[in-house]
Amino acid sequence: MNCPDNARGKEILLNAFNMNCVGHIHHGMWTHPDDRSVEFNSLNYWLELAKTLEKGLFDGLFIADIIGVYDVYQQGIALTASEAIQLPVNDPLMLVSGMAAVTEHLGFGVTANLSYETPYAFARRFSTLDHLTQGRIGWNIVTGYLDSAARAMGQRELTGHDRRYDQADEFLDVCYQLWEGSWEEQAVLADREQRVYADAARIHPVRHHGEFYQLDGYHLSQPSPQRTPLLFQAGSSARGLRFAARHAECTFVSGSTPQAMRAQSDRLRLAAIEAGREADDVKIFMGISVIVAPTEKEAQEKYREYLRYASPEAGIAHFSSSIGVDLASFDLDEPIGGGPTRAIESVSKTYAGWTRRRLLEQHALGGRYTVIVGNPSQVANELIRWVDEAGIDGFNLTRILNPQSYLDFIELVVPELQQRGRYKTAYRPGPLRQKLFGHARLPQRHPAADRRFSSLQG
Repeated sequence: MNCPDNARGKEILLNAFNMNCVGHIHHGMWTHPDDRSVEFNSLNYWLELAKTLEKGLFDGLFIADIIGVYDVYQQGIALTASEAIQLPVNDPLMLVSGMAAVTEHLGFGVTANLSYETPYAFARRFSTLDHLTQGRIGWNIVTGYLDSAARAMGQRELTGHDRRYDQADEFLDVCYQLWEGSWEEQAVLADREQRVYADAARIHPVRHHGEFYQLDGYHLSQPSPQRTPLLFQAGSSARGLRFAARHAECTFVSGSTPQAMRAQSDRLRLAAIEAGREADDVKIFMGISVIVAPTEKEAQEKYREYLRYASPEAGIAHFSSSIGVDLASFDLDEPIGGGPTRAIESVSKTYAGWTRRRLLEQHALGGRYTVIVGNPSQVANELIRWVDEAGIDGFNLTRILNPQSYLDFIELVVPELQQRGRYKTAYRPGPLRQKLFGHARLPQRHPAADRRFSSLQG
């Protein structure tokens, strides 16, 4: 069965990809004199970034996060600490209210690890953010992949890969009951004269007794603009694909070629159809890095300059924790095994048989994302080629230098894409989900709809 090819000619979606830390993807770049990432502890740093992204009409700021530390490489955190490899890392949710206050349209996709959360308190936290942002919050659903996190949270070791997704399915089900089913749409009256703020008859307890979670209580927040936040997910293993096909509205993927990415995109859209949804119910974002300058020569010079500051070793130290293998224990040209892992299964399988030398070459810029280097026309050509050939909807644009990477893109690439009709010239109205999909609430074919009070009564 073939998924419909609806990619050609559509507007490209764009998120800025960032993290509440110094070193995110392109490790070592914090040492560049023009990089401001060491200011990450300052709220003003984030407010300025949010205002910059909104001027560039970015759909959202996608904020990554981890619980735990990268301690697999060299069996410790020496390099992690010296190169600030996502350490220190602050809570991303704390940033959102401030950034929402200085913007009107920019969305916020925030990573939160459900493995160490309870659905009841978690659901309130995201409902609160949905209210405070006027419906511009999204949740990037992750289950974690670091043993260091499991130990820090009082567990002996990380739960098995597929088992974490089983838990995630139930976590989402409980959240759906809270977000969608506890408060009816007309529960809030705010009637001063009758002294009735909310109608108790329209507020319903959630009683859930499952394998992982037990709950008996009312959702603490009244219905927010989206009710359920926009749902992001980044897993591409077989189990992760089934989870995404059921729950995700936006997925975050990576691929080395448009052809490989197209196969992945088609699998995901077909899986969504098989789960009772539509192929276009999922927006697919690819991680990308861009180095752009007015001329190709200047862009290549900038790229060579960046290489002098990047740390390939820090990049593979990050990668070591992604696959759960200490790459420092391998000789430069010794093949790396790709056996079963509790870490990121799809990454481990993709890079089985690679050598440390090959990984160091791939991580020349401190990370392993595809890098596009060129003048505005060349960069636009490549972005359009990826969207049209790979069947994706847009990109998560990494920061190589913060905020310079975004400023360069906004000044040089956005006008080029707009001129070709491939990028919006104004924001659409409404909450984040409405901007991306045309509706503020999850559609009836999404499994969350089964947890709405009206559905339960019917």
